Amino acid sequence: MSLPRDLASLLRLRDFRRLFGTRVTSQLSDGVFQVALAGHVFFSPEKQTSAGDVAGAFAVLLLPYSLVGPFTGVLLDRWRRRQVLVWCNVLRAALVAVTAVLVLTDVPDAVFYTACLVVLSVNRFVLAGLSAALPRVVPEERLVIANAVSPTAGTVAASAGALVAVVVHIFLEKGDTSTALVILISGALYLVSAAVAATMGVDLLGPDPDRVVPRWRDALLGVARGLRAGAVHVWQRRAPADALAAITVMRFCFGVLTVMTLLLCRNLFNDPADTDGGLATLGLTVGVTAAGFFAAAVLTPVVTPRIGVPRWIVVCALLGAATQVALGLPFRLGPILVAGFLLGLVSQGAKIGVDTVVQTTVDDAYRGRVFSVYDVLFNVAFVVAAAL
Repeated sequence: MSLPRDLASLLRLRDFRRLFGTRVTSQLSDGVFQVALAGHVFFSPEKQTSAGDVAGAFAVLLLPYSLVGPFTGVLLDRWRRRQVLVWCNVLRAALVAVTAVLVLTDVPDAVFYTACLVVLSVNRFVLAGLSAALPRVVPEERLVIANAVSPTAGTVAASAGALVAVVVHIFLEKGDTSTALVILISGALYLVSAAVAATMGVDLLGPDPDRVVPRWRDALLGVARGLRAGAVHVWQRRAPADALAAITVMRFCFGVLTVMTLLLCRNLFNDPADTDGGLATLGLTVGVTAAGFFAAAVLTPVVTPRIGVPRWIVVCALLGAATQVALGLPFRLGPILVAGFLLGLVSQGAKIGVDTVVQTTVDDAYRGRVFSVYDVLFNVAFVVAAAL
């Protein structure tokens, strides 16, 4: 079955359609917001970006809010996930509006990074909630297809949002006003995502009503016990533990290559003074990587029934190792673009496989906690790669 047919068949499921719409609009907003931040932090004419600057920015933006991850899992296993998707998107819209004001008022970097940190911390609830909710709207026998279509479509939507933001930056007059405008566009899109999520039933996405703990105090007191239970649950199941280990290593490699590509676009492929050229080249690499994500969504449902999900993850890792070394070492734009496509293919292909393994081998009562730990590993691996 082709990707369009896979998507069309899943979209006949009303509940999946609404969750899918929530994901796409939310991650479209993420792409717009993240490019606005990249433009302000890495591609401002007055800033000279070094590897240390990149590592510091990623550490500030990703590492601290990864600590929120375990709390999101415990709360997602107690709060109604539909409500989380609605109100977190509303909160993000308000927070990005504050961030836009901070850009215009030229506050110290520490204040700006703190605002970004809060926005991205809320994002943990949304992404973990979307993954934990997917088995509630799709039959188990179709989870591989759903994992190929839904997260990949979200990633492509984020890439599309990033490309839109790049175009807006290029055609608007340089300065903080254009950055603030792009940030406000992302806020409007977050409100659209909240509206889509609100069309779903309150209890649709779980957890089961008898597991919901409505009091904040009760939920927070259960964090330590819940995390321990989630860790034991994964440890007792080799399949999800191995899958999480594999994706953590691959995410580390993805982080190394991302930082390298950003610096090449900024300082080698363009004159360092040509910030618009650097941002445009980065947008091009984002586009070809998104095409690789799309290719992974097409190939994964075709390949996994033949060789199995675990073997597909291994194939993706080996293919990535071989192609990135061969194409990346010349440090030329053409081979780097091909490498970007293949990087998108193998990284997303492996992630689809890991998502499926975790969803099918972890009990629903623990799924939110496990996906939150998954999210933390994902981001910490990226930050460690940036720091090196």
